[in-house]
Amino acid sequence: MKKRNTAILIFDDVEVLDFAGPFEVFSVTNELSDYSLLNVYTVAREKAPITARNGLSVNPDYSIDQAPQPDIVIVPGGSGTRPILRQQDLLAWIARSAEKADKVLSVCTGALLLAKVGLLDGLKSTTHNSAFELLAEMAPNTEIMRDARFVDNGKVITSAGISAGIDMSLYVIEMLYGKEVAQNTAEYMEYRRI
Repeated sequence: MKKRNTAILIFDDVEVLDFAGPFEVFSVTNELSDYSLLNVYTVAREKAPITARNGLSVNPDYSIDQAPQPDIVIVPGGSGTRPILRQQDLLAWIARSAEKADKVLSVCTGALLLAKVGLLDGLKSTTHNSAFELLAEMAPNTEIMRDARFVDNGKVITSAGISAGIDMSLYVIEMLYGKEVAQNTAEYMEYRRI
């Protein structure tokens, strides 16, 4: 079985748990499976440290120009998504990566970036509760599910804010590898699934 490339976008002012939660889920799943299922890596605009929310410095594995083509793309949120709405190179990377990926996931206001590149048009989605109105404005043809923890459209899956990304990630692991694998990951993380 081919390992699934799993790219997690990071950027200045990214919400820490938005990217770290899914990173932990996918990485732990891979670890518990003898590193045979996934190739999990972070991607940033440049291969230079980014400063996540509240000052956490993080070193990306790749720049957008060097990153392998992902099978799974994870776009987190945070206040750092707002400047990206004007960064054509990052938006182009999201669109280009999503086109060839099997799954495109967003956490929190990462949904705004998916909306900006047209990936939510005609779909259902969710985001952080503070960004429902902005998402509705940016994606007028998207049905916003305000009470959903995450919303599965098949290829595109969006989650609500911050910790909801962990629930979505465990859901995707179960979908791809089965209930037992997802349960083992959750138990290792001592995480109670919703």
